[in-house]
Amino acid sequence: MRKKLIVYLFYRRTVRLLLVTAVSIFLLVRCMSDTAVADNAAPSFSDFAGSDKCMSCHQAVYDAHIKSAHYLTAKPAEEKWIHGSFEKGKNTYAYSELIRLFMERRDSGLFQVVHYKGEEKKAMRFDMVIGSGAKGQSFVTFRGDRFYQLPITFFTAANLWSNSPGYPAGKVVIDKPITARCLECHVTYAEGIGDNKMEPVSFNRQNIIYGVDCEKCHGPAAKHVTYQTENPTDTAAKFIVNTASLSRQQQLDLCALCHGGRIDKVTASFSYTAGDLLSDHFKIDTLNDEAVNNGNIDVHGNQYGLMRASKCFRMSSTMTCNTCHSPHENERGRKELFSQKCISCHAVTDSKFNSPSHKNVQMITNNCIDCHMPAQPSKAITVFLEGEEVPRASLVRSHFIGIYPEETKRTAVHKKTMY
Repeated sequence: MRKKLIVYLFYRRTVRLLLVTAVSIFLLVRCMSDTAVADNAAPSFSDFAGSDKCMSCHQAVYDAHIKSAHYLTAKPAEEKWIHGSFEKGKNTYAYSELIRLFMERRDSGLFQVVHYKGEEKKAMRFDMVIGSGAKGQSFVTFRGDRFYQLPITFFTAANLWSNSPGYPAGKVVIDKPITARCLECHVTYAEGIGDNKMEPVSFNRQNIIYGVDCEKCHGPAAKHVTYQTENPTDTAAKFIVNTASLSRQQQLDLCALCHGGRIDKVTASFSYTAGDLLSDHFKIDTLNDEAVNNGNIDVHGNQYGLMRASKCFRMSSTMTCNTCHSPHENERGRKELFSQKCISCHAVTDSKFNSPSHKNVQMITNNCIDCHMPAQPSKAITVFLEGEEVPRASLVRSHFIGIYPEETKRTAVHKKTMY
């Protein structure tokens, strides 16, 4: 009898323990699942405040930021944002003797107008400008709730209209869709329509926050603005991301979202926000050597991978994109500024600066990057100019920091020709 009682008590205790364990596992899994959904859920349009709300407290930063390429990388299609000319004689692109496209002002807006044998066949409205104009600008037209890239692009290097990158030289292409993945790198937020949250192709054109704005790097700020407005004496910012407090990887991921090569989503579009790890939202290409070997230097390529493969990065425990770049300012073309960033780690008193190659470079302290981060032909931004059979490529500065013997020779030759 006593033996049966012991068996019974043991059995009851075991069952109770198993039940408690099962319930605990269930609750833990549910909690983790709920957390994952919450963390990876895309924000809504109402979560954003708009950068103009930042201006009242951050005037100096705002004034600098609105001149940056990030801020200007997407705008509504107003003529003040478009670099190409609409003036007669400067507003055409001929595909052939029979097909010509005109950039025209009309009462209802700006249009790309296709003519065949001198007759108008199709007019497509400019609705969105993509690109700051540093390399060029492409344009988007809205058809209902879908967005399409227009066939003609502005190519800055030649100061001319061209066919859009990757388009055939002699054909008017009007059906290339703009996806959410494209928009994720050119706008702060675009509200998708429909059930396809992973890669929507339809959008609410009224709910777009143009450009890479304050909230792209600091997170949706509606709650922050409301709280700080109601509590002006609280100097500890609430409901906003201070990027300086992020880990090194979190800071790098902010840039890698758009400068990290081809990455495939595993969560809904626009789910990634400042402070997240990119690996929680995308399948990350970490093959940095592949980026280097393939010369993948484009803005649409893996600049992040190239930097990570560089010795400068590998020898540092703190280097990020912001080590050399200010996200708030337009620093384009300021070689001496970037060179000073190099010299902050590489002292000019070092014996390496006494090498013949360094002595042949005029004002070495003002230009490290032409030799060690040379501008090279882009593989993504290549266009056909009117009448040309060979595509032109934009020059994009490589972010693989290294030794380029041919560039060093070219720079040395350039110095000699100056005297």
